[in-house]
Amino acid sequence: MKTVIVCASVSHGNTRRVADSMARTLGAKVVSPEQADPAELAGADLVGFGSGVFYQRLHPSLVDLVKALPAGRGRAFVFATSGLPELPLAPFSRPLVKLLEAKGFAVDGIFSCRALDTMGPFRLVGGIRKQRPNDGDLAAARAFAARLRGGRGAVS
Repeated sequence: MKTVIVCASVSHGNTRRVADSMARTLGAKVVSPEQADPAELAGADLVGFGSGVFYQRLHPSLVDLVKALPAGRGRAFVFATSGLPELPLAPFSRPLVKLLEAKGFAVDGIFSCRALDTMGPFRLVGGIRKQRPNDGDLAAARAFAARLRGGRGAVS
């Protein structure tokens, strides 16, 4: 199964660590949104899209890439790292999921875990979630990827 993971990891490398953990399980290639080739994504059996969360939103470069993709078909998943949990009434993954579905992707799962966050006021105290993602988070990311590899939808 050909898999590509598009990962915007710009602050501390945490999202890239999660992407690399998933990639090992899926035998996937990890690229940044700037490196992503739309033709390669269209030819993949499964494409992951992930980033850190900035003010309750995924990174703009990731969203812009998905907006620019031509309509097509395929399986996708979304993942994120965040200092704070998703808000039930305004989850940060929902806009990207809806955008992917509008492009013709079947979104098989969403994964998120806590990670070091030094944005805004958290910078004053050296950040929150300083030890995250930890081994347990990376193991959960690999388990999520294994469920995707098996063709079963996954939510974590």
